[in-house]
Amino acid sequence: MKSILDYSEGDVAVTQIKYNTDYCTGQDNVKLWGMDIHNPVFGVSAGLILLFIVLTLSFPEGAKDVFTLSRNWSINNFDWLFMAGCNLFIVFCLFLLVSPVGRIRLGGVDAKPEFSFLSWFSMLFAAGMGIGLMFWSVAEPVAYYTDWYGTPLNVSARTEEARQMALSATMYHWGLHPWGIYAVVGLALAFFTYNKGLPLTIRSAFFPIFGERVWGGIGHFIDILAVLATIFGLATSLGFGAQQAAGGLNYLFGISNGLSTQITFIVIVTGIATFSVVRGLDGGVKLLSNINMLVAVGLVAIIVAVGPTLSIFDTVGDITAGYAENFVSLSSWIGREDTDWFHGWTVFYWAWWVSWSPFVGMFIARVSKGRTVREFITAVLLVPTIVTLIWLSIMGGTALDQATSSVGELANGISDVSVAMFQMFDNLPMSGMLSMVAILLVLVFFVTSSDSGSLVIDSITAGGKLEVPVVQRIFWAIAEGVIAIALLLGGGADALSALQAGAITTGLPFTFVLIAMCWSLYIGLKTEKHLYR
Repeated sequence: MKSILDYSEGDVAVTQIKYNTDYCTGQDNVKLWGMDIHNPVFGVSAGLILLFIVLTLSFPEGAKDVFTLSRNWSINNFDWLFMAGCNLFIVFCLFLLVSPVGRIRLGGVDAKPEFSFLSWFSMLFAAGMGIGLMFWSVAEPVAYYTDWYGTPLNVSARTEEARQMALSATMYHWGLHPWGIYAVVGLALAFFTYNKGLPLTIRSAFFPIFGERVWGGIGHFIDILAVLATIFGLATSLGFGAQQAAGGLNYLFGISNGLSTQITFIVIVTGIATFSVVRGLDGGVKLLSNINMLVAVGLVAIIVAVGPTLSIFDTVGDITAGYAENFVSLSSWIGREDTDWFHGWTVFYWAWWVSWSPFVGMFIARVSKGRTVREFITAVLLVPTIVTLIWLSIMGGTALDQATSSVGELANGISDVSVAMFQMFDNLPMSGMLSMVAILLVLVFFVTSSDSGSLVIDSITAGGKLEVPVVQRIFWAIAEGVIAIALLLGGGADALSALQAGAITTGLPFTFVLIAMCWSLYIGLKTEKHLYR
């Protein structure tokens, strides 16, 4: 089997190479209980997940302390790496956007997109960060403005400067940087899968560097790390999301926010997600993602109509100007005086986005065949940033308008992230309807994250195959819910915090992985550049 490195840049034959995927995956796959299992990735991943759960449930406080120390050590000692790495990913993506390799089409010259642009964007946005924006687009700017655990760049709280910086810093955390991370992983996996015939799994992106060694221990390690980061990240989000949803229901309707409500929420999400993954991309994930976007557009349209409309339009300009003005200072790690805020928010976010990159990046790759590199970068990096800016202007701008005008409970700051959005709705007309629509949107966003994550884990643990047995899809979809429920029952917030800290800790080794991935991707893209002159 020849490596793409064995061919010169101008060699047309390189585009005709289809690596023997039977060699890549078949030799290590076994059929068991109706599943197509790749060894040792499936077995080691499942064993480590089980071991982690047992230890966490046996010693929840101890596990939380250990993993929190590990997370803090990573963030405090490698803040420079997270910041430099994430800055590099944006520069790399923008370089590809304007480079001649931008004309390369994922899947070959004649490949056609499998999904319409709107469906494609809906799926990648729903998988990427839709659920996070629901809560944090309201809570985060108010938190910064009122000095809830620090202010960005040490600006004085509750001033006009604090308002501007609150919007800028929130936009910074949810703008180009996270999508740059996802774009690198997604583009690398899509290119090596659809253009070079390699399996859809993280290890494939490193074939130019390691050659056939990626099918050995190095590749196993990378894929196992990806499975752990994905399952831990999804289970954490599901567990904390259940607590947030229960808190919102308690605030709105007085429903108990105890374990029974939280578990009921997880069961509902897991049930719908399982049904969705069984139906596959077209009948499940795409349908739910399209519904998501329609409901989201309806929600923000109502807020614009009944909220502080003129202020919202002004906020669009404020965020755009502030984001551009503060981008460099917020991106620097040298001489920062706001160390606590910087580590607790920015570096924490970067580690979290990196730990989610195997899941989100692989899912984006799965749905991006037929797009050019330039289309891919535009849709994955630039369009979501613009959508986030508009969303933040509406949700965050309305919340800050209330906080700065001393209207409602947000004027006192953030007491509970799970109810901040509903507190904002309380001061708007049609608050009851807004809250109900938001609850529906939260539920569907959780489902789309869960089912897209399940499809990704299915692929990795089957050795990169695009189609896996239904039993295997059901197994991983249910596993996410079972893990979240077990941790809630056995250890509560301590166990979830331990799981989250563990997931974030994986962001450190994955930052090195992503930096190497940039180099590997560029080597691969150069081999096809001659076809698009």
